[in-house]
Amino acid sequence: MTDKKTPFYDIHKNVGAKIIPFAGYLMPVMYDSINAEHLRVRNSVGMFDITHMGEFEVTGTKAKDFVQSIATNDVNKLVENQVLYTCMCNEAGGIIDDLLVYNLKDKILLVVNASNIAKDYAHIQKYLPADVELNDVSDQTALIAIQGPKSDDVLSKMTDYPIADLKYYHAAYVSLVGEKVLLSKTGYTGENGYELYISYDKAVKIWETASDLVKQFGGGPIGLGARDSLRLEMKFALYGNDISEQTNPIEAGLGWVVKLDTDDFIGRDAITEIKKQGIKRKLIGFEVEGKVFPRQHYPITLNGAKIGEVTSGIFSPSLKKGIGMGYVPKEYAKAGSQFDIEVRGKKQLAVVVKTPFYKK
Repeated sequence: MTDKKTPFYDIHKNVGAKIIPFAGYLMPVMYDSINAEHLRVRNSVGMFDITHMGEFEVTGTKAKDFVQSIATNDVNKLVENQVLYTCMCNEAGGIIDDLLVYNLKDKILLVVNASNIAKDYAHIQKYLPADVELNDVSDQTALIAIQGPKSDDVLSKMTDYPIADLKYYHAAYVSLVGEKVLLSKTGYTGENGYELYISYDKAVKIWETASDLVKQFGGGPIGLGARDSLRLEMKFALYGNDISEQTNPIEAGLGWVVKLDTDDFIGRDAITEIKKQGIKRKLIGFEVEGKVFPRQHYPITLNGAKIGEVTSGIFSPSLKKGIGMGYVPKEYAKAGSQFDIEVRGKKQLAVVVKTPFYKK
């Protein structure tokens, strides 16, 4: 199957971005360097093409109740235009996906991971009642993220909407350069920022306007490489690396998005039992001594015995040290615990640290 192109593909190509196949799309992994792009977001502002993400609309009078039944978090508490981060689990408590739920006036919008679009749709469809409709609008929805300390400055020049009034994890339909856009105060970087949901035919116009403004404030376009390093410095989980159907929210440190006192949801009984029995392993963050780049699947060892493996790892542009995540037995998960990371056959001392790794 041919990889899809986002509306911004030609723009990325014309500015010399390195483009790779990713989750069924041809996506920019970097424009100049991951390190420079990463620091651009931390210090000023950057804009990302994240059109590869999936969007499902759920409609009907019982739409909210239905989404509550498939989500671990408390969807019913959402006021209009509020956004919620949650997991969606299988019957055994394994994580099908982590996603955003938007409680909009006429629908619920689910924003799912790019690699899980088909799987998530099939999972939701399986439980869908007759009076609720599910519509995959991923191929009609372009998505831009504008992230960084100066993101307010950029958005304020694009709209008359009072940007300062938009609360964290809330959204609003606004007019950006004359086009209707769903704007939300959300992101995956740990910085102040926004995500813009745009119809495909209006997307290039908005990208070009935003791009000019981002440059005025010392920023630029950001690829998937820096998106990954930014999220990892915050210990934000990446599906397929740090969480999967083989992990549950409790061991992944996502117990805060599991509300067992809500109406019944898929996986609730299993997760209740997991909490009762206690977890055997835990997702931790660690730092490595020296100029080491820990990578996914590198073994985590203690006294020569393997106790886990790295799920995500980078050499942190902000901290100038190797950092990573991985599952280890619960007894080794406390801050200050030490073990080794095997890097190309050599042992490198690693220490469990409190996260997020990066703090302003």
